[in-house]
Amino acid sequence: SQALIDKGLIDHGWAYINIDDGWEAENRNGDGSIATNSKFPDMKSLGDWLHDKGLKFGIYSSPGTRTCGNFLGSYQHEAQDAATYASWGIDYLKYDWCSYGNVYKAEGDTSLAAFMKPYITMQKALQAQNRDIYYSLCQYGMKDVWKWGDQVSGNSWRTTGDINDSWKSLRSIWSRQAALHSYSGPGHWNDPDMLIVGMVGWGDHLHPTKLTPDEQYTHISLWCMLSAPLLIGCDISTMDNFTVHLLTNDEVLAIDQDVLGKQAEQKVKNEDYEIWVKPLADGSHAIAIFNVSGVNRDIKVNFKDLGMKKRLHVRDLWRQKNIGKKTAVFDAQVAT
Repeated sequence: SQALIDKGLIDHGWAYINIDDGWEAENRNGDGSIATNSKFPDMKSLGDWLHDKGLKFGIYSSPGTRTCGNFLGSYQHEAQDAATYASWGIDYLKYDWCSYGNVYKAEGDTSLAAFMKPYITMQKALQAQNRDIYYSLCQYGMKDVWKWGDQVSGNSWRTTGDINDSWKSLRSIWSRQAALHSYSGPGHWNDPDMLIVGMVGWGDHLHPTKLTPDEQYTHISLWCMLSAPLLIGCDISTMDNFTVHLLTNDEVLAIDQDVLGKQAEQKVKNEDYEIWVKPLADGSHAIAIFNVSGVNRDIKVNFKDLGMKKRLHVRDLWRQKNIGKKTAVFDAQVAT
């Protein structure tokens, strides 16, 4: 938390500190309320500290009996857990399917309603609290969650399984996002999972991301074009200058945070490159050109093919530099 402040990320809109799995005690309290382990002795004080610093506080649970890390889940304690979260000052809940699969199988119901059921249960529990809590659905895109996530008051929903710091994983998740643009908007977002930049891994087993610098630029650019929730998945305290600058370019972040909330559409796709276009609240458009050919190349962007005006003012957001007026075609040198 302090590292996020010290690195200056707080000054660029990074606001949530989310505790993921592993904070729960082995057993609940005598009254059935959720207990914390020794790593987190006082959640209320932690929440107060974060709020005093201008930050928000996120927590993690599962609708199953156990979480993905085999800690206590919220099954049959949803109302109690939601009340506890509110008392701690929680602002964000990631609700991860995990062992609920066992409940689902035992009930033998494969309907859409059965997939929605655990998320509706927690929806009602959260709505009963006198506190706004961001509701992050994590069930990996099953039953096309983007078609019904907003019906259970989901503020975002994972569209895929877990990401890892490889180009293969990034491309796999990337390939499934283009068809989902119509389901994203203010208050309900498609979530392609966390960012894989910086020092990543678990516990003491950290390593630099396996993405090249150009692949990292691609990663951040695409997530911003998707209006995706931006969740830092690395050790912030060991973040180098490259990673800090990657995550603090205000013009790039503004594309992700644009209040119109439109996800980009994939306008051009071939074996060499893709072009995505995102309309913005001020009437302008963000254009992302992705070279997937394996070699650096010159890519011609024909404005007519994108359904745009013949003459445009162009700005490079990564360099924060005006390119000038371009008519009909824009030539881009794009690294692979």
